[in-house]
Amino acid sequence: MDPNSFKDYAKEMAEYITNYLENIRDRKVLPTVEPGYMKPLLPSEAPQTPEQWQDIMADIERVIMPGVTHWHSPKFHAYFPTAQSYPSILADMLSGAIACIGFTWIASPACTELEVIVLDWLGKMLNLPKEFLACSGGKGGGVIQGTASEATLVALLGAKAKKIQQVKEQHPDWTENEIISKLVAYCSCQAHSSVERAGLLGGVKFRQLEVDEKYKLRGDTFAEAIRKDREQGFIPFYAVATLGTTVNCAFDRLDEMGIVANREDIWLHVDAAYAGSSFICPEFRYLMKGIELADSFNFNPHKWMLVNFDCSAMWLKDPTYVINAFNVDPLYLKHDMQGSAPDYRHWQIPLGRRFRSLKLWFVLRLYGVENLQKFIRSHVAQAHEFEALVLSDPRFEIVGEVLMGLVCFRLKGSNELNETLLKRINGAGNIHLVPSKIKDTYFLRLAVCSRFSESKDIQCSWKEIKLRANEILDEQSLSK
Repeated sequence: MDPNSFKDYAKEMAEYITNYLENIRDRKVLPTVEPGYMKPLLPSEAPQTPEQWQDIMADIERVIMPGVTHWHSPKFHAYFPTAQSYPSILADMLSGAIACIGFTWIASPACTELEVIVLDWLGKMLNLPKEFLACSGGKGGGVIQGTASEATLVALLGAKAKKIQQVKEQHPDWTENEIISKLVAYCSCQAHSSVERAGLLGGVKFRQLEVDEKYKLRGDTFAEAIRKDREQGFIPFYAVATLGTTVNCAFDRLDEMGIVANREDIWLHVDAAYAGSSFICPEFRYLMKGIELADSFNFNPHKWMLVNFDCSAMWLKDPTYVINAFNVDPLYLKHDMQGSAPDYRHWQIPLGRRFRSLKLWFVLRLYGVENLQKFIRSHVAQAHEFEALVLSDPRFEIVGEVLMGLVCFRLKGSNELNETLLKRINGAGNIHLVPSKIKDTYFLRLAVCSRFSESKDIQCSWKEIKLRANEILDEQSLSK
């Protein structure tokens, strides 16, 4: 492909992308294909000679789009949002063109330095304590991880290294394996599965603690678990406070957990993967009360802040233990400027890293804080609109509180009734929801996901839900 062809094809692709996104409402949100649908549509081997661009473009609609779930459709209400915007797409184009692997400062100074600066910008937008910011002049700073799962594991491994060092100083005769066998970490029973997975990967025990009637992990529950473990000879070292659980967007009591963690010398990590974006709005910051007591904080701009995947922002008050845990320093990675700027390879699991800060920089500059705040507020308002619609129908009930862009609801009645409702909704393919369950209560989750979503889309989704509920309830009454 020569430069002129690239410019022509890039223009054609930009037109295709804008047409796809601006008309995404017209597409069925869920594909109707079966597993293996693609195999007969493609040859069994790669082409030996170049193919034509137009043939590839034609295959996007013929081969790819029939199997795409349209996550950015206003009819997509599953999981949590995955963010996307034109500024972010443009930045990813530039990142792809520069194509650096920014594992050290010298590997691409702009890659490292922009990341330091935009994470300070973002930290200030969230009103994070200055101890988390590089500009404070202390040890703290931010790093872009690929996912919240990585951030949780990185924090755990840093906490593990810190505690092993402390215990060795107190008990020099203990082996590292003996110490690790006694380590124990804590989280809510509603925490994301990646938290438990971090424990498995880190080779430590994880206690999942019960929550209160509002699905929050409380400080007294946390303290009691620590007391019991210490009595049995375990060594508490790490805890995760979730702000905005995946199940129903509940918020652990970070302020209470922080007091306990600080008193007990336990590393406290905050997982705010989805809800963290809302903290750019001052009215939601009460939900992060106690953040000054945390050791690390993470949220995903790639979920709800218009930055394309992958961009998971993490801040550490003191990254020393993380850096020490991951510090492998072969000669070919050394450089003369070591120590004068972060070498982010020491802050993460992989060695290589993309120029991810570009898309955050583009989004912050081309939207501005005010427009990002408006976007968050519009999603929350739409969630409350849907909540009101649910409450207006006596056949339905809300599960938990509606604080962000997620509404958990169900038909009054059995779990089986709600399972049938979900199958009927997703089977029709007009909107897409996923379920969840707390204790023995099965319910449906409606997340406001698309940046194109408006009030009319919420009304349309509610109409679809009511239609399928009417069908099921009518069938039930006929069968009696």
